[in-house]
Amino acid sequence: MDYRRIILLTGAGVSAESGMGTFRDKDGIWTRHSLEDVATPEGFTRNPRLVHDFYNARRRSLREAAPNPAHRALARLEGAVKKAGGDLLLVTQNVDDLHEKAGSRSLLHMHGELKQVMCASCGIKGAWDEDLFTDTECWRCGASALRPDVVWFGEMPYGMDAIYQKLGACDLFVSIGTSGEVYPAAGFVNEARRAGAHTVELNLEPSANAWEFSEGRYGLASQVVDEWASDLIRKIAV
Repeated sequence: MDYRRIILLTGAGVSAESGMGTFRDKDGIWTRHSLEDVATPEGFTRNPRLVHDFYNARRRSLREAAPNPAHRALARLEGAVKKAGGDLLLVTQNVDDLHEKAGSRSLLHMHGELKQVMCASCGIKGAWDEDLFTDTECWRCGASALRPDVVWFGEMPYGMDAIYQKLGACDLFVSIGTSGEVYPAAGFVNEARRAGAHTVELNLEPSANAWEFSEGRYGLASQVVDEWASDLIRKIAV
């Protein structure tokens, strides 16, 4: 195979066709909700009920969501790369579990997970698939301080040391369904280019930093990602 150390970055666009809303597009989530109110620690302090209502609704919608062909194509690609002796890490900005449902296993949720909670008082984390309320008590310390284990604006994304280590050694970096506006993820392409990697953007339309990529393919994720992954899998199999 031509590439042996692959990093995939996915954003909201990969899950849009599964009914999970995007954030910055026209009619995206941030056109209907203020990110300062529902996606910052300060917003949670001001009005925890509003924040819980927002994430409860998203958690409920996730229960019915199914992976689309883009998710499944990336899971197939992971299997083919590993079978050929290569290394692939899928870094996702998404808090849904659709990659897992599709079969991806080498996966890092840099912005946390919707079906996880953490206690703002004692710091414990755990799986959670029910609604949260302001009086929901932590199972360890008893405080009513549970919050979604989601990285909010102003907080440090998860796994950054591991991500930068992989970026510094990759030979292929692919950004899928991202706006190219949110850092640090928007800067990953530069890290990969410095490592000498080939860089590819797969998106509905060119992102804010599309000019930084060596190659771009545009259209619905269910089509573009599936076609690109299938092409690469055929090359791996040769």
